[in-house]
Amino acid sequence: MARRRLLVDVGPLRQFPEFRKLWVGQLVSFLGTQLTVVAVPYQVFRLTHSSLDVGLVSLAQLAPLLAGSLLGGSVADAFDRRRLLLVTQTLLGLTSTGLALNAGTGHPALWPLFLMTAVAAGVSGIDSPARTALISNLVGRDHFSSAFALWQILIQVGLVAGPAVAGVLLGGVGATAVFWIDVGTFAVSLLAVWRMKPLEPAGERTRVGLASVAEGLRFLRGRQVLQANFLIDINAMVFGMPRALFPALGLERFHGGAGAVGALYAAPGLGALIGALTTGWMHTVRRQGRAVELAVLAWGAAIAGFGLAPWLALALPLLALAGAADVVSAVFRNTILQLSVPEGLRGRLSAVHIAVVTGGPRLGDVEAGAVAAAAGAPVSVVSGGIASMLGVGLLARLMPRFTAYVPELEGTAEP
Repeated sequence: MARRRLLVDVGPLRQFPEFRKLWVGQLVSFLGTQLTVVAVPYQVFRLTHSSLDVGLVSLAQLAPLLAGSLLGGSVADAFDRRRLLLVTQTLLGLTSTGLALNAGTGHPALWPLFLMTAVAAGVSGIDSPARTALISNLVGRDHFSSAFALWQILIQVGLVAGPAVAGVLLGGVGATAVFWIDVGTFAVSLLAVWRMKPLEPAGERTRVGLASVAEGLRFLRGRQVLQANFLIDINAMVFGMPRALFPALGLERFHGGAGAVGALYAAPGLGALIGALTTGWMHTVRRQGRAVELAVLAWGAAIAGFGLAPWLALALPLLALAGAADVVSAVFRNTILQLSVPEGLRGRLSAVHIAVVTGGPRLGDVEAGAVAAAAGAPVSVVSGGIASMLGVGLLARLMPRFTAYVPELEGTAEP
């Protein structure tokens, strides 16, 4: 009995066939995407030998990502979400094709790495809110936390296997093959989505446009729980996300080559996968806001410890611990969001969530790269971990409703 309470609930995969199709297709696609996530910064660092340039690639993605996310939420609340996914997955496959063609020239240029990843970020900003809002349509309300835990497993499998395989492939067959494999995984995802039923948004349709976006943003006004739900993740990712430093740390601090770089990218995902597989206990937690705060504190402490680690063998477990803490935070934050937002606004509020989750790390890449350029990579990592912990204390003081949040009491009626 205790074991069943500890292990993740796979009920949504058994009970909801459409969710199962989406989950399997996205698992394959996300694995491919993670190959590219490692290959792009690796290729940039090889071309420029600059961690700041690695961070600037992420910065170039920020504006398209934010614009795409806000627009994507409006689109997801207005159109058949299955058809929308077919379009976005096709476009994402084309951007990976562009990266593969550039890498295959023998003398890859730097600008396509900026351009293609920026376009992909914009399209992902539309794709991700549609998928997140879709999950709530495919499973019952009582299964939200289990479905999002399973979604975190999908993500973490990709974050573990993708970078690990990317490190091997980059050292063996090179970036061109990595990008072409990514293209192939999008074909699998398209087939899975094609087999799903049409998924029109429930309730009254909204019109796509700035007015629709503004309506979603107005919903946040005065809702301290939702505001803090976003801000605490921004705090953790902007100050405590050191991934822009992984190429420099793997190649220069730990002297491990491409394999070490891949291991650094994979370690947080491995810890998060273990954390996600043991989320059976989470449905018993009532004060979910407090749980998020404790998880982010653990994240910051582990990141600071990683910055002090002199050996790869010590650094990797600390990154894994950070990943486990992050997945606990992610499951609770997703659950809080979906339980606190009406169905007709889920696409737009999911878009804000996606903008935060994906935009925060890109700002963190720039912050980490800039501090590393001025004071060195270890100082950048340690100071970021400490800053994210201090940010949790500040948010808890300024937004006490989040700390006290209990779903049954708050619901959608928070003033």
